[in-house]
Amino acid sequence: MTIGEKLIKKSDSSTLRLALTFGAIFLLALLVPLLEQAYYTKLVSRISVFAIAAVSLDLIVGYAGRVSLGHAAFFGIGVYSAGILAQFGVTQIWLVMPIAILVAGVIGCFIGSISLRTSGLYFIFITLAFSQMIFFVAQGLRMYGGDDGFRLPAPTAWNDGLDLSQANVLAYTMLAVLIVVVYIAHRIMSSNFGQVIVACRDNSRKVNSLGLQPYPYQLTLFTVSACMCALGGVGFANLNEYVSPASISWVQSGEFLFMVILGSAGTLLGPILGAAAFVTLEQLLSAWTEYWMFYLGIILMLRVLFLKTGLLGLISKKGA
Repeated sequence: MTIGEKLIKKSDSSTLRLALTFGAIFLLALLVPLLEQAYYTKLVSRISVFAIAAVSLDLIVGYAGRVSLGHAAFFGIGVYSAGILAQFGVTQIWLVMPIAILVAGVIGCFIGSISLRTSGLYFIFITLAFSQMIFFVAQGLRMYGGDDGFRLPAPTAWNDGLDLSQANVLAYTMLAVLIVVVYIAHRIMSSNFGQVIVACRDNSRKVNSLGLQPYPYQLTLFTVSACMCALGGVGFANLNEYVSPASISWVQSGEFLFMVILGSAGTLLGPILGAAAFVTLEQLLSAWTEYWMFYLGIILMLRVLFLKTGLLGLISKKGA
């Protein structure tokens, strides 16, 4: 097989994966009018919100090969951006989301600039440490409820009669954001920039020998990932109508990582499937027992032992 044929085959495979990903998102969108119940519509919204966070984390875990336990920090920045801005009367979505992106981007760039100088366990712990710092800062905001948090003063709105407190509006908005996030992620990883990221993951020494420095590429991807995750946080604040430090805890970061691993790291569809499976299992198991997290742990263990390619492997022989 010639190099050209390999590139064409790779391009076709990438296009197919993108088509499958968008197909899964549109399937969620079709469920909104069919279900006709606020509970199930909010369930779709919850899946979409977590899928956004999982896809953003997968850029770091799957494509860059760095395991982060601090991604909830950027998720929480989105949550607090929606809540604090609402207290000042700023609820327009075209202001709230860009501000959340800007704040998450600045903080993400700072955290990434330090964290990416490490690797392996050191990277895991330093991202966790930064996340916990932001967590305790949120706990110390007494004017915003401290550890207890505060109720979202007003929903993020498109206009006076259309806001994210309406179940259908929230569901379609977060699905639209998910589509944009997936498309951007696909464009990034299909570009030369993305190929450098993957090459750095596979063999950074060879990349260095070609005269390319992995650090600027990885820092840019880390910052983009942080911005994407903040968008999910804005949706999460409107979904729960509540803002609290719990959205920044290491447990939340662990859940995002669970979704990525469950679905399949290094893909776009995998994290979405992982988010859908996680939310569904969360609802079913929590209704059955208060120790539902224990059974989720067993499920993850079985996935690692017997399903090497994750949930995506059930619909794709290659699982990628």
